[in-house]
Amino acid sequence: MNERKSIHGQWSSKLAFILAATGSAVGLGNIWKFPYITGENGGGAFVLVYLLCIALIGIPIMMAEVMLGRRGRRSPINTMALLASEEGKSNGWVALGWMGVVAGFLILSYYSVIAGWAMSYVFRTGSGMFVGATADGVSSIFTDFISDPEKLLAWHTIFMVMTMIVVARGVKNGLEKAVTLLMPLLFGLLLLVVGYAMTTGHFQQGLDFLFTPGPITGDAVLIAMGHAFFTLSLGMGAIMVYGSYLPKSTSITQAAFAVALADTAVALLAGMAIFPIVFANGLEPGAGPGLIFKTLPIAFGHMEGGILIGVSFFLLLVFAAWTSAISLIEPAVAYLVENRGMKRVYASVWIGVATWLVGIGSVLSFNVWADKTWSLPFIFENKNFNFFDTLDYMTANVMLPLGGLFIAIFAGWLMREQSSREEMNTWSWAYKAWRFLVRFVAPLAVIIVFLKAVDAI
Repeated sequence: MNERKSIHGQWSSKLAFILAATGSAVGLGNIWKFPYITGENGGGAFVLVYLLCIALIGIPIMMAEVMLGRRGRRSPINTMALLASEEGKSNGWVALGWMGVVAGFLILSYYSVIAGWAMSYVFRTGSGMFVGATADGVSSIFTDFISDPEKLLAWHTIFMVMTMIVVARGVKNGLEKAVTLLMPLLFGLLLLVVGYAMTTGHFQQGLDFLFTPGPITGDAVLIAMGHAFFTLSLGMGAIMVYGSYLPKSTSITQAAFAVALADTAVALLAGMAIFPIVFANGLEPGAGPGLIFKTLPIAFGHMEGGILIGVSFFLLLVFAAWTSAISLIEPAVAYLVENRGMKRVYASVWIGVATWLVGIGSVLSFNVWADKTWSLPFIFENKNFNFFDTLDYMTANVMLPLGGLFIAIFAGWLMREQSSREEMNTWSWAYKAWRFLVRFVAPLAVIIVFLKAVDAI
């Protein structure tokens, strides 16, 4: 097969792809969710199960998604149309591309709102707002903030503009330059906060909370499976479109393992940074999402050097969100450039504004529309959702698992072995292991994750 070229350009190196894909994978969830669920679900035993799930589910599906992207060299929609035609399969497979693009679009619409909170807290912390604040005071600050739709809209707008600017500049001048700057800064800030955590006198207690093996339940295994899938940004088109910019000479196997390793390292380091601070200040480690905006600011307000550490922490959150956001908007922008002949700048503005408009619904979900809830049909009838909850639940629990499942089915069962072997271009034993996992183990695991997510099991 003659090598295809992406009209959008390509990464200059394997490292650029690894940084970009890691940036996509590392998001707000890595900073609080992984450490929290680790501590609550068996500590070291949970980490081992999670790493096993990454190897058996996350990496095989990531390799499949990157492989499809590089094979097609187009946006996810056009890639699936092309590959389905090449393999003699139904053109209905283009729906897989559409589902990924739409999922990324919807996720970014509310992700941008939460990222705006983190941006606001960089300045709130830097101004000394939390110095000496009580728990009630910090909680009141947060409640007043999310109750103000104008402030939330302003920060949502700023974050979306930042995202559009990067994507509008293209693969090499926008995406690559952004991730090669932001990802080292993200790791640096994380290490800075870990360094501070080591001085609190509670570093060992934090490590014990994270890594001491405890009893692990069946539910904990399901949680590990689910997080292993979601943490690598699979099923939303981002990894597929990033794969389309991957040089032919780059090993997909090595790149996927490097991304999974970096993503897991960030999650573990985040736990090592957060929990010693939590314990040193007598705070509640099981605070979940509230840990970021309600609990940690109390600590930052009372510790020596708390303003610097607090600003660093919230900057870390902003960078993590920013690198994820540019990957979420890229598939839709690539589609408009390819199918509508738009210049990249205009495509970025069109998609960015559309995303911003949908995001207004999430802004209002925390204040004006807070009481406007409804139940979704069928298996969701017993749940009441507002606008934000609906987007979050449907994307994370329905669209992404189905996207990952169909990627595994197409790559493992419908694509000719010759095609996938040619694109993988890896050791024979590695290809056979991948093919077995992507055909049998990963689909079954994703089905279980999906059924668990929708409360069917």
